[in-house]
Amino acid sequence: MATADIGARLREARLERGLSLRSLAQSLGVSASLISQVETGKTQPSVSTLYAIVNELGVSLDDLLGVTGGAVRGPSVTTTSAAVQRAADNPVLEMENGVRWERLAIGRDGPADALLVTYAPGASSSVEGRLMRHAGIEYAYILEGRLTLQVEFDEYDLGPGDSLHFDSVRPHLYSNRGTTVARGVWFVVGRRQQNLDLPRAPGAASAVEGAPLTSAVDVLQALDGLHG
Repeated sequence: MATADIGARLREARLERGLSLRSLAQSLGVSASLISQVETGKTQPSVSTLYAIVNELGVSLDDLLGVTGGAVRGPSVTTTSAAVQRAADNPVLEMENGVRWERLAIGRDGPADALLVTYAPGASSSVEGRLMRHAGIEYAYILEGRLTLQVEFDEYDLGPGDSLHFDSVRPHLYSNRGTTVARGVWFVVGRRQQNLDLPRAPGAASAVEGAPLTSAVDVLQALDGLHG
């Protein structure tokens, strides 16, 4: 999905909530010019910035990606069955620093969300290098390349065939320190209605500077805000 498309949807959501660029920027602890550049498609948001904006606006990731119900909006859609999603129809988010999310088969009644996540060489889940924490549990399986996972004070070098599972309230960070692309499949649990009793991260809130950062589950949990 083009950066301009993402920005336009974020701008629409901001205006619907009657927020100015300045007020939104102040809430997030970033500059109004950064928000403006994201909205006009002049810059790609970092993962942490995107998390912060969508949480602050209560925007659904489905809405951001152009997804409603069980189908993807757009001329490329050829699948009508909610049981199957063709590769060409995977909604995509391209973010700053070479992080790419592909939303896999969408089932609003299931307990988890599936994402194909790609980290380019040098990419990180937080451009600022800050560890993130969020509600729920995440699982991942590495398909190719090498990815470094830091969980609190421990670091793990992950390669093809390695998998991970941890309670996401623990501070963590993903980074690709290699020279080749790292890619894996993530399953994030914690945003669905039946999972609302999962542990919440202490102080979890949307922010970019000077406050706790959020990550995949928090986005995906607040992510359905426009479809509730």
